[in-house]
Amino acid sequence: MAGAAIAAYGLDQFSKYLVVSNLTEGEIVPVLGSVLQWQFVRNPGAAFSLASGMTWIFTILAAGVITFIVWFARRIHSVAWALVFGLLLGGVLGNLTDRLFREPSFGLGHVIDFIATPWLIPAIYNIADIAIVSSMVLFMILTIRGVGLDGTREVRAAKTPADAAEGTRPAGDAAPGTAAPGDGPAPTANPQLATDA
Repeated sequence: MAGAAIAAYGLDQFSKYLVVSNLTEGEIVPVLGSVLQWQFVRNPGAAFSLASGMTWIFTILAAGVITFIVWFARRIHSVAWALVFGLLLGGVLGNLTDRLFREPSFGLGHVIDFIATPWLIPAIYNIADIAIVSSMVLFMILTIRGVGLDGTREVRAAKTPADAAEGTRPAGDAAPGTAAPGDGPAPTANPQLATDA
């Protein structure tokens, strides 16, 4: 988990350093035409420029999320789940660093966004946002597959039609045409044959 968090955080902060050092705010640099562009903006809101003007709330929430992940880490015994929480930790910490130490003031800093994909999402985002969204996608995949925090997977055995019928028969009742334990020989289907015997 620590490795994923450090990788996400380091890549996020390094990319933001390059953007601030080399681009002018508001400048658009085509990378792959209109598919991928660099566009330097300062975002006071949440991921993907949502809820601008509520920076201090997201600062508090981010600090709470980080505290929870660090406390919860001891319960994780799966590489996949460690990746989920590592990416989430690195992404949240990356944007929290901006809010704490960038302009205009401590705790109210604006997050550096620069990745624009107009054909996909009408918003500008950063590496931290990508890490957070990736962790959520992986979270849903692991949850749907039933993978536990220890890496084990829930196995649900499917019942056959015979098993289903057996489960609906009252306890002690034998299947049609068979003898229950202790009942002696099973009765024959023809009463005349029994009389002849």
